[in-house]
Amino acid sequence: MIEAKELGKDYGSLPAVKGLNLTVLPGELFGFLGPNGAGKSTTIRMLAGLLKPSRGTAIVAGFDVLKEPLEVKRRIGYMAESPYLYTKLTGREFLSFMGDLYGVKPAVASERADRLLALFELADKADELVEGYSHGMRQKLALAGTLLHEPQLLFLDEPTSGLDPRSARVVKDLLVGLAERGHTVFLSTHILEIAQHMCHRVGIVDRGELVAVGSLEELRREARAGQASLEELFLQLTGGAEARDLATYLEGS
Repeated sequence: MIEAKELGKDYGSLPAVKGLNLTVLPGELFGFLGPNGAGKSTTIRMLAGLLKPSRGTAIVAGFDVLKEPLEVKRRIGYMAESPYLYTKLTGREFLSFMGDLYGVKPAVASERADRLLALFELADKADELVEGYSHGMRQKLALAGTLLHEPQLLFLDEPTSGLDPRSARVVKDLLVGLAERGHTVFLSTHILEIAQHMCHRVGIVDRGELVAVGSLEELRREARAGQASLEELFLQLTGGAEARDLATYLEGS
């Protein structure tokens, strides 16, 4: 479903993503992890056809993101960490707009919208303007809009950010269910417990480089880390400098 080869992005002289090589299979729930500024969102935006790579190639849902970006966008759903919503629309109008954007027949879009609004507990607010929604409600509406056209592949950047525990559980169960039905989910999250319990495999990126990829068991074997948690593996792979700084600070306090 995703095949990136030597994919990279520079901002001026600064390489944000350095020669990323990655394969994600159909029906896989793939976690993409890394510290702040590691290149996660930049990578997702390149794979979604929203940002032109500086070098390398990426085939997504069978299409080249450089040569056929519109074909890629037709087949994916993308939710940014801070999604943009049209606040002068009602929730229902926003979902109708998303249906039109992806060419979903109005009757089908309306039926799907009703189901999604009910799933995310937004039905009683569906005809109110989005500008009156809380942050969590906006997150749920954005995810509903991402799902409306039932894409083959989902790119989700921190989808549970700002959600209460019950709503976050609904999202987690939904993503697992979608993967079981054959959809591919590419998930970026800072909540490592989510990635450990949900994802078939994870990729860990640090300073623009993919430093590890595999299942939890594969990462444990590679790191010779016994029964280490994903958090422990993540810190081992990305947190060396921060751990040393913390130790130095505590010694001097």
